[in-house]
Amino acid sequence: MRILIRITAMAARYRVRLLVAYITFFGAIGFSLLIPWIFGKSIDRLVLFADGELVPQAPGFTVLALLATALLLASLARGFCDFGRTYTTDSLSQLVSYDFRNAIYDKLQHLSFSYHDQEHTGNLMSKATADVEAIRRFVNMGLVRSLEVLVRTVAVTTILVFLNWELALISLVFVPFLVLRSTLVIGKLRAMWLHVQEVNGELVTVLQENLVGIHVVKAFASEEHEKRKYDRKAQELRGEYYASERLQGVNSAWMTLYFTFALGLILWYGGLEVIRGDLTAGEMAMFMLYLNQLTFPIRASAQIINSFSRAISSGRRVFDVLDVGSPVREKPGAPIMARSEGYVRFEEVSFSYDDRIPALSGVNIDAPPQQVTAILGAPGSGKSTIVNLLPRFYDVNVGRITIDGADIRDFTLESLRRNIGIVQQDVFLFSATIRDNISYGVVNASMDDVIQAAKVAQLHDHIVSLPDGYDTWVGERGATLSGGQRQRLSIARTVLVDPPILILDDSTSSVDVETERLIHRAMVEVMKGRTTFVIAHRLSTVREADQILVLQDGKIVEQGTHDELSGQGGIYQDIYELQLRPQQELLLDAAVGSGRDGGDA
Repeated sequence: MRILIRITAMAARYRVRLLVAYITFFGAIGFSLLIPWIFGKSIDRLVLFADGELVPQAPGFTVLALLATALLLASLARGFCDFGRTYTTDSLSQLVSYDFRNAIYDKLQHLSFSYHDQEHTGNLMSKATADVEAIRRFVNMGLVRSLEVLVRTVAVTTILVFLNWELALISLVFVPFLVLRSTLVIGKLRAMWLHVQEVNGELVTVLQENLVGIHVVKAFASEEHEKRKYDRKAQELRGEYYASERLQGVNSAWMTLYFTFALGLILWYGGLEVIRGDLTAGEMAMFMLYLNQLTFPIRASAQIINSFSRAISSGRRVFDVLDVGSPVREKPGAPIMARSEGYVRFEEVSFSYDDRIPALSGVNIDAPPQQVTAILGAPGSGKSTIVNLLPRFYDVNVGRITIDGADIRDFTLESLRRNIGIVQQDVFLFSATIRDNISYGVVNASMDDVIQAAKVAQLHDHIVSLPDGYDTWVGERGATLSGGQRQRLSIARTVLVDPPILILDDSTSSVDVETERLIHRAMVEVMKGRTTFVIAHRLSTVREADQILVLQDGKIVEQGTHDELSGQGGIYQDIYELQLRPQQELLLDAAVGSGRDGGDA
């Protein structure tokens, strides 16, 4: 119930529209109740049942005209009220779903990496689409229609009792059974729909992972395996939908059967009442028409029960996202960080992604402005953790990180991250033009600024060689660009922001020597005048660094310059001999080969 109250509170923000919806449905009920009364009076004006025989009457033309006009006006008024109720409830449901979608999207934008590490993308997509749609249906069907069903049922029942309490008692004899059954159905449907939404999220996850990893699927010829995996989940979802729809169908059938039984009994007993003279023909017709108006609440109750059940299940999943707290939070009234000098310090920093395995333990780093810090270590040693803590993608568990002597947790996240530029190895590009991707961090950047950033990134010459130049459309995730071009575009994007602190993952193992040379030249340009942290994989980066940090099991085990560490015979010496020296020989061979080709030419 708490979930339905929260959804209702969201709808109540549009109180005028909600109020109009309630007023119009009250009007529609009033005019619809007036129609059977006019119709019954008209019959009594036309015929009379006396001594077991039907006796025609001869009413005046004026009376018939007035009754016909009243019937027409009541029908038109009911139609206008129905239109008003339909328009306001539909528009209200769309506005509420719009608010929920935006709230979920905004929440996901501001949650820390730790939340996204644990949640499947497909499940989040299902919550933002299918679950929000279930909430929209509740606002449209359950929030207004449920009250309409209740009011109409009470009003019609009261009228039936006043018309003939015996017939009313016959027509309502099955109500306790239906109330009990509906209560049981609500409980079952709520559990069913919760499971349906969970399975739907898993299905979307399978689809999303398959589309993102389609190159891997095809490379390993695993299409049939993926089809079977998707088919199993789709069959499970189909079975869950079938079970819920079957339960709703059975419930609806019981509702219809009740009404049919009641109608048969009333025709039999009501006919006897008319023959005996205890009920006029008009009153009998009036009673049947009013009873017919109970078909709407009886049949709609199944859909309303379904909307309530789905809203409770889907609302729980949606509010699970909206209510979750982010470990990374801004302090109330946090100031904006001005452009920093770039003096970064890690002071006894410890961090763990869970309570069992520490990722960093007692790390101390002193990075003066405009110096390059290279970070080396085996996979899982803590390199990425260090660079993820600096922009507060995660918060430290122990210790603190300062920029120019101030704790980074004291400033707004946006201003902190404006001071830190990141060039990642796994570059993500949006489906937009090259210009839009370069200027992503600076929306109002001029064309001259974009071109200058591309020149620094050694990408301008390639861009102008394209038919559409900077207006060339980049495919999904940058599929139309090579790996080296994507990385240089990422560098250009960072250059345009012009951050005083830079984080680079300079891995270029998947590119050729010429592309590596261009990327290295771009990195050298972008590092000028900035405090830079580099997850180093190349000899040139390591040799040129002002300090080298070697990590092992979350701790800094060696620290110094290349010359200081290369002769110590430690971990750095091993990395140098196994990984970095072969690069030097490869680059030398490439340079010699290039010279020979030039000589032959």
